[in-house]
Amino acid sequence: MQKDQNMSVPSTPTTRIRHRRRSNEVPSEISKSNGSHLLVNDQNKYKSMWIRAYSSMWMIGGFIVIIYLGHLYIWAMVVVIQIVMATELFNLLRRAHEDKHLPGFRLLNWHFFFTAMLFVYGRILSQQLVNTMSTDKFFYKLVSGLIKYQMVICYFLYIAGFLSGTTGFMWFILTLKKKMYKYQFGQYAWTHMILIVVFTQSSFIVGNIFEGIFWFLLPASLIVINDIAAYFFGFFFGKTPLIKLSPKKTWEGFIGASVATVISAFVLANILGHFQWLTCPRKDLSTSWLRCDPDPLFKPEHYTLPGWVPQWFPWKEISVLPVQWHALCLGLFASVIAPFGGFFASGFKRAFKIKDFGDSIPGHGGITDRMDCQMVMAVFAYIYHQSFVVPQSYSVEMILNQILRNLTFEEQQALYMRLGQIFHERQLGLSSSSMSSYAI
Repeated sequence: MQKDQNMSVPSTPTTRIRHRRRSNEVPSEISKSNGSHLLVNDQNKYKSMWIRAYSSMWMIGGFIVIIYLGHLYIWAMVVVIQIVMATELFNLLRRAHEDKHLPGFRLLNWHFFFTAMLFVYGRILSQQLVNTMSTDKFFYKLVSGLIKYQMVICYFLYIAGFLSGTTGFMWFILTLKKKMYKYQFGQYAWTHMILIVVFTQSSFIVGNIFEGIFWFLLPASLIVINDIAAYFFGFFFGKTPLIKLSPKKTWEGFIGASVATVISAFVLANILGHFQWLTCPRKDLSTSWLRCDPDPLFKPEHYTLPGWVPQWFPWKEISVLPVQWHALCLGLFASVIAPFGGFFASGFKRAFKIKDFGDSIPGHGGITDRMDCQMVMAVFAYIYHQSFVVPQSYSVEMILNQILRNLTFEEQQALYMRLGQIFHERQLGLSSSSMSSYAI
């Protein structure tokens, strides 16, 4: 009877849910053993080292070519990097099933991204754009008007933008669907986190570029040097784990890389500081070759060595560029503080149980994996330059830039005439006072 009862019950087929692991996801058995997985004990470390070195050579070669091409090409490189980083991070929380029910939702993310790009770069490069258009009266007025109302334009692009006749913020509200609120608001928050943490920080790189390629190249190179030095010191000498978030990082690699980075900063600043192409700021958006009077920071100062230096030492005095002392501060930050950007990224990846943000660079992971420390360094380099390098007092060039940026052509002509009257009155006053003193 029991047997008949069991046979009468229809059997429901059990469906097997297959979880397709992404290429950058960490297998569970590996993630459990990561606590003691140092490079010194890695059996495949030489293979991974050669793959990493081969990719690095290609990246460094392409980087040198772009540096030679100039400011605009470096800016274009940064924009491409930002787009690739945004793609990697957008895909991190993307769910294909939910996206099928939300047509145009991916487009909304990119709408916010490019609106942020218009706002940030409009603020950073407004003066260069005005200087580029100053020779044509029509385009000068057009660009000046756009820059004047740029903040309003970007705000309405965000709130009531002009994308396909729909809106940005309003578009998001109108596309909310029942049973998908959590996913949509999660994507909305994730998009804005990317804009704030990733895009805004990396945009400071562009500010450094137009202050002089030196202020972009030196901080970026110090991060690369620190990363390479930490890898090799940890590769050959690493025994003591540094932080649980990144199990392959060691104290030996951290300390060795810090010393190497500070020394490299002092030496590299001297080498780069002798090239006008790298030290001159770019005041417009042209691609012409730059020539300028060297800033006092890039003029050598000579120091006589003290008497206790041995007689066999070949130099009696040394030449140091003042910018080299600033480079020591950048090197110290790049070696001690900036690596925590990488530790933050490591914790982030562990939270999502992935090994890398992407797999676009063999041996390195994705673009985001290479830019985690660069973003932290770019913000510090920009703030340091504006606070301790740029003169705080008003200069003729600063006032002239404000006049060109904020006054119309007619207002500039009126200012010119008014200044001419003031100078003429002062000359008459000086001549009359000299005549009266001569008569006495």
